[in-house]
Amino acid sequence: MEQDEEVDLDLRTPEVMDKYKKAADITNRALALVVADTVPGKKIVDLCALGDRTMEEGIAAVFTKGQLEKGIAFPTCISVNHCIGHFSPFRADTIQLEEGDVVKVDLGCHIDGFVATGAHSFICSAKPTEIHTGKKADVICAAHFAAECALRLFRPGKTNKEITDAIKKVAETFHCTPLEGVLSHQMKRFVIDGTNVIINKETPDQQVDDVTFEEYDVYCFDIVMSTGRAMQGRETPRPQCTSGLLNKTTI
Repeated sequence: MEQDEEVDLDLRTPEVMDKYKKAADITNRALALVVADTVPGKKIVDLCALGDRTMEEGIAAVFTKGQLEKGIAFPTCISVNHCIGHFSPFRADTIQLEEGDVVKVDLGCHIDGFVATGAHSFICSAKPTEIHTGKKADVICAAHFAAECALRLFRPGKTNKEITDAIKKVAETFHCTPLEGVLSHQMKRFVIDGTNVIINKETPDQQVDDVTFEEYDVYCFDIVMSTGRAMQGRETPRPQCTSGLLNKTTI
């Protein structure tokens, strides 16, 4: 009986797939609006409010009949330079973005407990079409291509170790380092951080159990890279980091 209920709540069910897709559409729309509005001089708190408001409006417009539970699963976070992630300030915060900041935006919503998250990493600039080079470009490329490799390896029969190894190889190509202590989690209904994980960087002190991916698995990929060098910023120099967060389902 429990096994039948589990099947009813995975991607084999069209209703579940529809809820994932609707949540993903709302998440992607909110992400695109926040990225487009991210310019020098903008307050981080205002951008976070924009992301949350967009998700709330999108959620309110779908599945309006009945008492279906839905809402923000991951509040809009905007993390800058050495701040790796999960920065969502209080309303009174006055921090503004500056030209050249490395910005990471991540957010997510859920419909009936089925979560879709998304993120984007980029350089804040008054000239969005400007071509960037150097360490900032390297670290963003490292996160991007590592995430692309992870998506291609996320297939039934593949393992979490294969993805961790791919992340390492991509980082080395761009002379960057995968950040320690970062995990990509399997997700289930109302569960955003499941037991099965992919580790961003394996060390003697940080190991995870081997996992073989199965059909209908859902994971949130959190790929975080560092230049490994101190940057001169508005606070104490720390490693310059960027993250690429992707949500992907496999059927």
